[in-house]
Amino acid sequence: MKEMVDHLVNTEINSQRIASVENCFGASGQPLAVSGRVLLGEGILTKECRKKPKPRVFFLFNDILVYGSIVINKRKYNSQHIIPLEDVTLETLPDTLQMKNRWMIKTSKKSFVVSAASLTERKEWLSHLEECIRHLLTKTGRQPSTEHAAPWIPDKATDICMRCTQTKFSTLTRRHHCRKCGFVVCGDCSRQRFLMPRLSPKPLRVCSLCYRQLMAEKKKEAEADLRQPEHIDSSMTGYEPSSGEDSDKSDDDKVERWPGDAEFYASEVSWSSFHS
Repeated sequence: MKEMVDHLVNTEINSQRIASVENCFGASGQPLAVSGRVLLGEGILTKECRKKPKPRVFFLFNDILVYGSIVINKRKYNSQHIIPLEDVTLETLPDTLQMKNRWMIKTSKKSFVVSAASLTERKEWLSHLEECIRHLLTKTGRQPSTEHAAPWIPDKATDICMRCTQTKFSTLTRRHHCRKCGFVVCGDCSRQRFLMPRLSPKPLRVCSLCYRQLMAEKKKEAEADLRQPEHIDSSMTGYEPSSGEDSDKSDDDKVERWPGDAEFYASEVSWSSFHS
């Protein structure tokens, strides 16, 4: 990986590739060209979203992972998300009836499940991701992240509230997600809000069980602060902020999966593809 980065950094082809990605996101995306950044590969992965699995375009750089919704195949994307790789932990998952070749991308602010079109493709993604993460952690001297957001459980995974196990969901009875545990819960079981700074500057919806746990932790920390008035610790230990939902409103549900041999822009790079 280091050899690949050294080979591509500051080259015209790398600059062109990054510019192409920026152009596809247009004004809705953030600038991606920075000194030392290299685009290592890109591809289409299926992401488990709240409503149903949906295709997403992913771009792997040597320091960040970028993904977005597909608006026009190979031409336009939106809902850009940028994830620093040094905050990422990977977990391989077993197949389900709906999705195969799965793994979880876990970070302190957001965790979600993706799947590749083949086992070989999953191995390639995991290999490149792991090497990038390992290189970044070695470079920065940081330890791997141990606190991860809980992934949201898809709506269709349950027809009843996962806390009270009594309320049945319907057109009139909405599903909600606890931002701490990711469970699908009813309105009565998620009336409380709690401030989780790592996830949002505003208090977020949590289920009744998580609210009690968070309040108990807050009380314990307050008592500890009273015993040690000079000790200031802004972190909240023991809580795992849940993932926020992707902006699925702009998705076109009719977008088809790209064939494996589809060309990347006007080049001969195939999906999924990792550069050399």
